[in-house]
Amino acid sequence: MRHGFETLAIHAGQAPEARTGAVIPPIYQTSTYAQDAVGAPREGYEYSRSGNPTRDALQECLAALEGGQVGLAFASGLAAEDTLLRTVCKPGDHVVIPDDAYGGSYRLFAKVAERWGLAYTPAKVSDPDAVRAAIRPGATRIVWVETPTNPLLGIADIAALAAVAHDAGALLVVDNTFASPYLQQPIAFGADVVVHSTTKYVGGHSDVVGGALVSADRALGEELRYHQNAMGAINGPFDAWLTLRGIKTLGVRMDRHCDNAERIAAYLDGHAKVAQVIYPGLPSHPGHEVAAKQMRRFGGMISFRAAGGEEHAVEICNRARLFVLAESLGGVESLIEHPGRMTHASAAGSPLEVPGDLVRLSVGIETVDDLLADLEQALG
Repeated sequence: MRHGFETLAIHAGQAPEARTGAVIPPIYQTSTYAQDAVGAPREGYEYSRSGNPTRDALQECLAALEGGQVGLAFASGLAAEDTLLRTVCKPGDHVVIPDDAYGGSYRLFAKVAERWGLAYTPAKVSDPDAVRAAIRPGATRIVWVETPTNPLLGIADIAALAAVAHDAGALLVVDNTFASPYLQQPIAFGADVVVHSTTKYVGGHSDVVGGALVSADRALGEELRYHQNAMGAINGPFDAWLTLRGIKTLGVRMDRHCDNAERIAAYLDGHAKVAQVIYPGLPSHPGHEVAAKQMRRFGGMISFRAAGGEEHAVEICNRARLFVLAESLGGVESLIEHPGRMTHASAAGSPLEVPGDLVRLSVGIETVDDLLADLEQALG
């Protein structure tokens, strides 16, 4: 029997503990494990980099939520990305990346992986033909997609890009951080690997940093697991426990994020101080129909362009009070930031540079009228 999402979020990998019946998985805060004999570790546990019961519970839950075969938890989203790249690629290979991507991911490709010999080409992931044109036959190992993208909220057609990638003998990797597995499950549309910064919506409370990979294929998943252990950027047991606690309320939180974001997007869309609102839930968004096809709802992220230009955008960020001026996203509290000078500063001067007049909102779960009042005073 296939359980519903909210049931899986609460129960997958989280059966009551056998010895005491504790309904919450224990925090196995240990580095090593007593073995029953030489070469006979108890239940396979030898050392917590290689395996930890708390992390295993999280990994099983993540795989269930994304509909994948193997889930793996890491110290951060970028640690997950780095492990994936070095598992699948070798020097001389090539990756297609979004021309609108998280600044940290771009930095990983441009400043780290490229020095290792991995080439990359930015492409507009909302245009399958542009992605196809960016592929280098025989060299492209991965088509890397964010949908929605960060911070311009572009929408990629996952099924269409899966066909493009697979025709070229490449894997389709989808960063699902902005949507969360509640709103979108890329593996169901043909993705090979899903990436998450679990720091964001999955954890949901701005109190833990983590990352995840979920593989649609068990053999690839086991290869990734080998590299997770060999490279060592694992999620610690307390971090795994906090992330599991956040997952339990993911569905109800995401519905409130979406409720609030829809109200705020509609308000901004008619505001004289706003030049453009970018939100997949608006019919004016060019990716609206594709998003409606592959997402349950349209998410809690909104970007908008200030009518008064870059300095006005900075002023809006500085004047906000209830919206906290901070990087990151996906927590229960609302955040505001200036991507060009904050999360995406590493992309300045590159093809991924973001507009200076852009403001990004991570809409939280507060009373929406309070959020609207704060934006009204911040817009000036």
